[in-house]
Amino acid sequence: MSAATDPLGAAATWESLLGIRGAAQAAAAGLRSDGDAGGPGTAGHPARALSPAAAELAERYLPLCLAGPRVVFAQLGQSLDGFIATRTGDADYVTGEEDRRHLHRLRALADAVLVGAGTAVADDPRLTVRACAGPDPVRVVLDPRGRVPRSRRVFTDGAAPTLWVVGPGVVPERVGDGVEVLALPDRDAFAPGRLRATLAARGLGRVLVEGGGVTVSRFLRAGALDRLYLTVAPVLLGDGVPGLRFPGTPVMRRALRPPVRRSVLGEDTLFELELRAPGGGPDVADTPQGLSDPDPSDTP
Repeated sequence: MSAATDPLGAAATWESLLGIRGAAQAAAAGLRSDGDAGGPGTAGHPARALSPAAAELAERYLPLCLAGPRVVFAQLGQSLDGFIATRTGDADYVTGEEDRRHLHRLRALADAVLVGAGTAVADDPRLTVRACAGPDPVRVVLDPRGRVPRSRRVFTDGAAPTLWVVGPGVVPERVGDGVEVLALPDRDAFAPGRLRATLAARGLGRVLVEGGGVTVSRFLRAGALDRLYLTVAPVLLGDGVPGLRFPGTPVMRRALRPPVRRSVLGEDTLFELELRAPGGGPDVADTPQGLSDPDPSDTP
């Protein structure tokens, strides 16, 4: 069977996706933006058909790969009524196994995975890639007041590099190997747009904002998100820890309505919202009526 007719499998396609940072690399891997094999291919990378599982991976993740080396995206899993955890903070688990695998794939495609202090305190996340093949991103913990316990796994397990971002006046205690402390000069430096630039200057251009709801909402309010992956599980909590929250508009026609793609993850539904126009330029969705820059005192 020739390369042109032998379908490329899921494992090989995922390996290709991990290395794609733009259209040229996608073409070299024989992939188009619609997820099919494309173009004439290049030496050593002929255009090939994809198996059904490979096509599903390409369709879901190639748009993110084509967004380039500097893209900020967020992920949240929530109930039908908009909560990411119960009122006691239990989030184990809102969404199903396929969504957790999706989250790990997003981590593998990122240079850095970012969480606020609240998530680091409440969940003690590992923030590593375990459910799929791929490299671990740098773990970024936003901790303006230095309140995250030093016993948390991101500081102690040595599983991946960790960047501990603290505010002025915080005197860090001794931290473990692989943990770097970045002291920002003032509260304004924690504004999402400035954080995005600070991380990019350190070579961390592809950033996954993983949690929690407060931190993701701050990036959304500031127009600092390019994409949002929102997975909704068929469960009702009644009350709990909310997901997205930002000042809304009193007029429905001015509500944020970005382009969206939908897909099924087991019993869950994944919504992928494109918050910026392709190519990185701001979309009209970045500054709709009712969204504003966050108060610098609204720390993660």
